Amino acid sequence: MRINRLGASGLAVSEIGLGCNNLGRPKTATESQAGADAVVHAALDAGITLFDVADIYGAEPGLSERMLGRALGKRRDEAVLATKFGMDMQGANGPDFGARGSRRYIMQAVEASLSRLGTDHIDLYQFHTPDPLTPIEETLAALSDLVEQGKVRYIGHSNRAGWQIAQAEYAARALGRERFVSAQNHYNLIDRRAELEVIPAGEALGLGVLPYFPLAHGLLTGKYGQGTAPEGSRLSHNRPHLLEETDFEALAALERFARERDITMVQLAFSWLLAQGPVGSVIAGATRPEQVRANAEAAVWSPTADELAEIDALFPAPEKVALF
Repeated sequence: MRINRLGASGLAVSEIGLGCNNLGRPKTATESQAGADAVVHAALDAGITLFDVADIYGAEPGLSERMLGRALGKRRDEAVLATKFGMDMQGANGPDFGARGSRRYIMQAVEASLSRLGTDHIDLYQFHTPDPLTPIEETLAALSDLVEQGKVRYIGHSNRAGWQIAQAEYAARALGRERFVSAQNHYNLIDRRAELEVIPAGEALGLGVLPYFPLAHGLLTGKYGQGTAPEGSRLSHNRPHLLEETDFEALAALERFARERDITMVQLAFSWLLAQGPVGSVIAGATRPEQVRANAEAAVWSPTADELAEIDALFPAPEKVALF
């Protein structure tokens, strides 16, 4: 497992991270604490250090954090523990009045997450979604205080557009506040819209990018080559429109590309992401230890410039509009 610096910061993370949104998910092996323990321990044993969760994850808000904290237990110091705040917790963090980037709410949210995770600090505390009601200056001031207090080591954000990323960077520099070191956004080979704004912003501002949904809801696992979903797959129930929108001829060609190089589709998808400039770690979920081990071993291929161009021909990058 290679270790990367996250952007221009000093935070070191494993190139594959464990997405912990499955902890406590009904009808999965990780619904139980024993199942969660097995997945988390398999990740640690495989060299994964980055564990990404959020206060909203789980069958009920906060459940995934509690299960992750229990699973890490005495091995807490082996992990870079990343969690998020800012989505509607349905009152679990107290009333928020819709202003979940406010100082008042952040101070409540961090204490609740620390308690659920069973730790005295969070390595990467991420602002989960923009708050249109609160000035970013107030949010940065509160997060900077948490860093000074030692409750948070680094701060990041998620699901922000390019202008919001730039706004936060400018405000932090102008006010001398803590800067965000990471951007977690939807990004994979099939959905490359992050390349319009997020990837360039990461490169320009020294942000480490953390892609989520790296396998495009399963489309890049090699199970959808014929354009049909495996029986019981979540994609067919939760996002059937993707089955209609995907170019399955291109997907079949991509599978041939992978076979010619003796790599799996998962290995191709993860290695391709890690070849994109500011990507520091790929967040991959799992519900079974064997999935964790397969993910941990996925970054085994380094595409050449010619191979990247061949992939671009199958799934092109979005066209960028010239502004000047």
